[in-house]
Amino acid sequence: MSELKRRQFIAAGAGALAAASVMRAVPAGAAPFGSVDTTIPAPPNFPAGIPLYQQRYQNWSKEIILDAIWTCSPVTAEDVVRLANWAHTNGYRIRPRGAMHGWTPLTIVNGENIDRTVLVDTMVHLNGISVNAGAGTVSAGAGATIEAILQQLQNNGLGWASVPAPGVLSVAGALAVDAHGAAVPAVGESAPLGTTYGSMSNLITSLTAVVWNGSEYALRTFDRSEPEITPLLAHLGRTFLTSVTLQAGANTRMRCESFTDIGWRELFAVSGAPGRTFESYLDRTGRVEAIWYPFTENPWLKVWSISPQKPPTAREVFGPYNYPFSDNLPEIASDLIGQLTVGNTSIAPAFGQVFYGTTVAGLAATASYDLWGWAKDLQFYIKPSTLLLTEGGGAVITSRANVAQVIHDFAVWFEDRVSYYQSIGQFPINGPVEIRCCGMDDPADVIVDSAGPPTISAMRPRPDHPEWNTAVWLNVLGVPGTPGMFAFYREMEQWMRGHYSGQWATFRPEWSKGWAFSSELPYKDADVIDTILPNTYREGVPSDENWDTALSVYNAFDPHRIYSNTLIDQLLP
Repeated sequence: MSELKRRQFIAAGAGALAAASVMRAVPAGAAPFGSVDTTIPAPPNFPAGIPLYQQRYQNWSKEIILDAIWTCSPVTAEDVVRLANWAHTNGYRIRPRGAMHGWTPLTIVNGENIDRTVLVDTMVHLNGISVNAGAGTVSAGAGATIEAILQQLQNNGLGWASVPAPGVLSVAGALAVDAHGAAVPAVGESAPLGTTYGSMSNLITSLTAVVWNGSEYALRTFDRSEPEITPLLAHLGRTFLTSVTLQAGANTRMRCESFTDIGWRELFAVSGAPGRTFESYLDRTGRVEAIWYPFTENPWLKVWSISPQKPPTAREVFGPYNYPFSDNLPEIASDLIGQLTVGNTSIAPAFGQVFYGTTVAGLAATASYDLWGWAKDLQFYIKPSTLLLTEGGGAVITSRANVAQVIHDFAVWFEDRVSYYQSIGQFPINGPVEIRCCGMDDPADVIVDSAGPPTISAMRPRPDHPEWNTAVWLNVLGVPGTPGMFAFYREMEQWMRGHYSGQWATFRPEWSKGWAFSSELPYKDADVIDTILPNTYREGVPSDENWDTALSVYNAFDPHRIYSNTLIDQLLP
């Protein structure tokens, strides 16, 4: 079986397991507590009535895999309270587990001792959804998927202006890392009431978490107006949400056009340049994404637009994930991935050409160059079976007027560096560049009294630079295990942090992706973790609402650090 097909098989099996686990106290394939099939010591004095089982864990890119770790599935929020107090009494840590669609080791760190760690699967039972159409809000359990939430909103005439591409994400997992979409206001457009162009975290009107109350862990509901809520809106796993209420606006129909015939030099031109530029599409529709395969000339450009009526040339769709060719790659792509994973990196140019050719042929074969439907059905396009790649990059925070220059500078730098490495026979990068934009966490978007934006969101505004109203996401993907890849990401990260600085921009990590790269691994640059990242959330923001005040809130609500791991201990001490 090829490596790609093996990965797809595992991903499909994981999806089936998630679906089956809704119907069972213990998921299929897991070894229940007390079974002869368990292979690791059981946690002592575990709370009665909460299903406990030994299960496999793997993250999205399969760079973090555990064959066996104790996992449980609480049925109620009160069960989470019992788990928290049990963990405190018995010296354990509990880590919330959602869809496992992430790169950053915020749940499990490779190589750390997990003997006294229990994962808490929120998606089995804590997944209820309730829409209050009159108030324009939706309340959901921590494990509800954002696809399920948006379906319920759609059923009530509501939706969000901007959503992440994978609908499988648990809402609590998405909020923990300030997940975002790819939307800014088009020229002359304003955010519809109840929506935001910033992170999903900026939609929160209230949340319920299990926090220390001075004598024990207990449920507490925080309204958006309470100052202590702002660090909890995007918390990197340093607390445990059981439910959340988010605002919503009127649902919309959208159109998504794809273009594969625009050269990258034209598309990524400087501001004001003629032709079919990223800037021109962004001004016209506000919703643009470019996927630029390595060693190719023409990116795959997606352009979404609000379209109440179906355009004559568009094909209507009735559900999400409308690019099946990106989830079921041809055999030649599978073979190339197999060669890359064994170190034959010189095939990277052929790999990029195959991906581009597959995209062009797939869009034509499925009549997907021009699609029309409900907003969520056009914005969800990444499935669990999509090729599992790793990522590096981050967000450039700047003004809308600077977006074209930000993208142009990066494209030129990237092309130059890839060409240089190719000239010396090295191919550290073999996946596409992804370029998107979204808005900031504008306090004006919140429909209730608000204490402020999420404290450590990448999209948090800088009061000293009110003109910085846009986040430009620049990410580069690669096949896990590619020699030299992390060294390239380190070089790229350092260039981005140095280039996008001063009075025109700043650089922030995308919490769910790769950052703090050493030459060998991500999350290993101590200077970035200990100093540079914290300073990013000290500069230009009030001293009473910054990185340090967020730490004080986390430590007050979890002084015993039951919601932590070795990376979080370092990042959020």
